[in-house]
Amino acid sequence: MKKQQTIALTLVLACSLGALALVARADTPTAAPVAIGATVADFTLPDADGVAHSLASLKGKNGTVLIFIATRCPVSNGYNERMEKLAQDYKAKGVSVVGINANVTEPASEVKSHAAEKHLTFTILKDEGSKLADRLGAERTPEVYFLDASNRLVYHGRIDNAQNPANVTGSELRDALDAVLAGKPVAKAEAKAFGCTIKRAAAQ
Repeated sequence: MKKQQTIALTLVLACSLGALALVARADTPTAAPVAIGATVADFTLPDADGVAHSLASLKGKNGTVLIFIATRCPVSNGYNERMEKLAQDYKAKGVSVVGINANVTEPASEVKSHAAEKHLTFTILKDEGSKLADRLGAERTPEVYFLDASNRLVYHGRIDNAQNPANVTGSELRDALDAVLAGKPVAKAEAKAFGCTIKRAAAQ
């Protein structure tokens, strides 16, 4: 009897560890982050209505900002107004802002209704299976990849340094954008992103 209990306990423990491994794997990118200076190849993803868009069709003449965003993450939602303002401020300067939702837990219909509710007017693409997130090594929402006019990665990381707008003392993304538009090198090419983990599908 005691032996049977020990075997049963061992099996329960093994199953629990396996489940934990799947959960951990579901939130872990399968590739290292794309390196600063690397060129991001063209890709095609659908928007919330299922219409396909390529990077080539969305890119700005002076650069493109890819932002991994979420509908349910409080950190990402805390940046909604700032992301929209960024898109509006730099649109006339030839920089496009593109949102990307790679969370398996957030369907396209939710992405569409969330954008309408939060007044997000920039294009938001649905990254089914988190394939682009895996390719770029994205981990969090919000997380930014700023590509110059040649699709070369010149900045990766956070939008600024505080979730609360009142506490912002450094706006790394805007600094990078302004530097590139002025023909200058980006002083701080990386700044660690913070927020919720991207919810990837569990490995089969």
